Amino acid sequence: MKKITQRINRSIRQGLISSALIAMVIMVLGGLGFWWIDPKVATFADGLWLAFTTAATVGYGDHVPSTDASRAFAVLVVVLGLAVLSLVTASIAAVFVQNEERQIEHKLLQAIHASQMQIERLEAIVTRLEAAQHQASTTSAAALKPSTAAGTPQ
Repeated sequence: MKKITQRINRSIRQGLISSALIAMVIMVLGGLGFWWIDPKVATFADGLWLAFTTAATVGYGDHVPSTDASRAFAVLVVVLGLAVLSLVTASIAAVFVQNEERQIEHKLLQAIHASQMQIERLEAIVTRLEAAQHQASTTSAAALKPSTAAGTPQ
């Protein structure tokens, strides 16, 4: 359930749902407009079909605007429909691109974490080597120092 909610929230942020709703509103208004303006469009479903095929610039030819007013309205539907359907397509593409980007980001973060761990291990080794070198140099310096024991001439 949490994943579904996250996907819905992400989709809302990306504009997929809002652009899809705008597209549906334009299609419904286009269908109503064609049904109201064009006498050859007998039903709302035919008007909706004409609005969709016009907005998507498919134009099957089974329904076409038959009056000057419906042709002018078709121009409006094409301009609005192309713009909004392009937004819907771009939003869908953004969802796929974002998923791929998140996977790449996750892999990069894992690689950075592994590099940080390796750097910490190397720093620990260097610290131990420096301590051993320091200890070896103080030990060898003490061994080279002449003895000052009692009774030993200097």
